[in-house]
Amino acid sequence: MYYLLSFLVFAIALLLLIKFLKHRPLSPFMPYRYNFGKRRVTFLKVLELLDKTKAKVIVETGTSRSGLKGAKGDGAATIVFGKWAKKNNAFMHSVDISEESVKGSQAEVDAQDLGDNIKVHLSDSLAFLKGFTEQVDFLYLDSYDYSEDLEVQVKSQEHHLAEFKAIEDQLHKNTIVLIDDCRLPNGGKGKMAIGYMLQKDWKILIDAYQVLLVRKDFSF
Repeated sequence: MYYLLSFLVFAIALLLLIKFLKHRPLSPFMPYRYNFGKRRVTFLKVLELLDKTKAKVIVETGTSRSGLKGAKGDGAATIVFGKWAKKNNAFMHSVDISEESVKGSQAEVDAQDLGDNIKVHLSDSLAFLKGFTEQVDFLYLDSYDYSEDLEVQVKSQEHHLAEFKAIEDQLHKNTIVLIDDCRLPNGGKGKMAIGYMLQKDWKILIDAYQVLLVRKDFSF
């Protein structure tokens, strides 16, 4: 009985340790209970760069339809960077073509009291970006859902490239660009956009599930 009890205690302790090691919070910036998984390393770096560059204008394509409930699965970027915007007197524009996604995102924006610093736009992202006239300090590309279908993969990659080209003239020397869902089959969402950027004057800072890029002469 003693050995069985000791084994059970050891097994429980091991499971708790594994759970702890797999937990990827953004604390103290975000409450510890939220797990940002494979996006944690890039989110933390972006938050650091936002602080250093004193960013004021953030643009996101593909809004966080599940809010913080989707922290691990979707990243909850709208809330994460919207919270940063509120703390730093900045403003975030999040655009999505799905009425349902916009409604879900707006509900979380309201619940988190971020309405003065985030505007969620119901629009085609390409039309929105082409009409955007402000300089962008941080661009986050995460629209056009990816899938196992090769045709969908190519269309998603083409769409993200088109998004980047649509807003390219509004990006400056210290603009930060983050592209989600890149470590997926066939290069993920950012394959074409990243290839295009690397032929220009951009470089990769972090190449992981998300790819983080800045210009080669980036400085702060």
